[in-house]
Amino acid sequence: MHISTKKWLFQKYSSAILLPLMIWFIINLVSIFQSDYSSLIAFITAQPSSLLLSTFLIIAFFFSSLTVSEIFEDYIHNEKIKNVANKLLFIFGIIMPLITIITIFNLEI
Repeated sequence: MHISTKKWLFQKYSSAILLPLMIWFIINLVSIFQSDYSSLIAFITAQPSSLLLSTFLIIAFFFSSLTVSEIFEDYIHNEKIKNVANKLLFIFGIIMPLITIITIFNLEI
């Protein structure tokens, strides 16, 4: 299978997984929007919420990295700049969700 076909499939699968997680996140965000800080932290640190939020963040960053990588492939013509941009995007796509998830699991009331 060609690499561009794999990227396309990963993009489609991650968007299909991301859609129900996005709906879950929006519904819960609306329901806790007017809550105080302690109830917000209690919601985020609850076991199902923290796992779903972590999964949502990982898949969202994966999907956005794939999408931006495709933009780099289409619009950056210099191979060195394209490779550096893709590597920085890959590092950013790993570090940012990791920091966010560690922060979520270290929250306390």
